[in-house]
Amino acid sequence: MTREEKSQVIAELTERLGNSNVVYIADISGLDAETTSNLRRTCFKAGIELAVVKNTLLEKAMEASDNDYGDLPSTLKGNTSILIAENGNAPAKIIKEFRKKADKPILKGAFIHQAVFIGDNQLDALIALKSKDEVIGEIIGLLQSPAKNVVSALKSGGSTIAGLVKTLSER
Repeated sequence: MTREEKSQVIAELTERLGNSNVVYIADISGLDAETTSNLRRTCFKAGIELAVVKNTLLEKAMEASDNDYGDLPSTLKGNTSILIAENGNAPAKIIKEFRKKADKPILKGAFIHQAVFIGDNQLDALIALKSKDEVIGEIIGLLQSPAKNVVSALKSGGSTIAGLVKTLSER
């Protein structure tokens, strides 16, 4: 690979990293062709970009990026693949699912919305992360709960202020 080609790859990686808040680094070496193909297909269906990268080029792209990857570049040893996604826990769920049948992929680290996770032992913590849509759904549910209490109190309180206050104080 020429110096110009390396510079082009670094620029492309830097752009990809800059456009994403969710980046996982994993080791998928040793997977057979069928398993690797299944992993790629599963990632594609989930909207996750999976690419095998050279460690030195990825490290230079991380340095050039505006994001602070903390100690994540220290995980760039051996074979490395990156998984770029919109949903913070989607790659972790896919890795966990594939680990039921094989000992790989191994999570090296992850960068999720400015937080850095290092090591395979962080996989369960990453799975537990909630997506933006899940958090919004919970907030809406919490906001609707008091409104439902008031409406039901109005209905059961006989439509009087005293009845409303009595019903709400009982709840």
